[in-house]
Amino acid sequence: MSDFTFTRLRDLPDSDHLPALKPEYAHLRPALGLGPMDPPLRILRLYGSLRERSYSRLVVEESARQLRYFGCETRIFDPSDLPLPDQVAGDDHPAVAELRELSLWSEGQVWCSPERHGQITGIMKTQIDHLPLAMKGLRPTQGRTLAVMQVSAGSQSFNSVNTLRVLGRWMRMFTIPNQSSVAKAYEEFDEAGRMKPSAYYDRIVDVIEELVRFTVLLRPHVDQLVDRYSERVERDQPVVTPVERAGLARSG
Repeated sequence: MSDFTFTRLRDLPDSDHLPALKPEYAHLRPALGLGPMDPPLRILRLYGSLRERSYSRLVVEESARQLRYFGCETRIFDPSDLPLPDQVAGDDHPAVAELRELSLWSEGQVWCSPERHGQITGIMKTQIDHLPLAMKGLRPTQGRTLAVMQVSAGSQSFNSVNTLRVLGRWMRMFTIPNQSSVAKAYEEFDEAGRMKPSAYYDRIVDVIEELVRFTVLLRPHVDQLVDRYSERVERDQPVVTPVERAGLARSG
């Protein structure tokens, strides 16, 4: 990853304080025996709401603390000034550049969206839409692991996580089997924005443990797993400029 100055990373308050976690039940090294944890796994987290008290962000922050507990390096992208896709010519905007650099940096990702009108939010989709499958010979999402989560204002639903799974598959990511859906999210956090002990919290720990395991397991094999015949063919094709293509069309 090239040198890049990140200005859109959210700080993680109380980064090492996990009051709802029962350490006697948590495996400090959940991927023990599956592969090396050195260097630490690099996990990017995206959330889908700009509200001051955003429950999708609070869930992402809880997952970030858990990832740190398990020895991972984590970063949270703040999408507050991200433009709409195609709003800026050539996507030439510093927030877009930073999001793409963070995705290239990552080995795994966590996506958490509120459910709004039965679907993920526009903020969530905008972030994913700014991640191209291919960019200057690099692939910002291909081969990364992915954990999906959602929060709901009402009863438990799985519309958002189902959509995030579709998007993860489209982005050529390895979406882990487990997922989290937090119903009536406004009841699950205290005034300080920390998640209360609950079955919902425990499920998020399950998801994060599994994400660590799958990322460690796949880490040595990612290049081979995403090696594609069609891309090998494409790499050997001569590059034809638009001018050359127009000349060939006239001559034909």
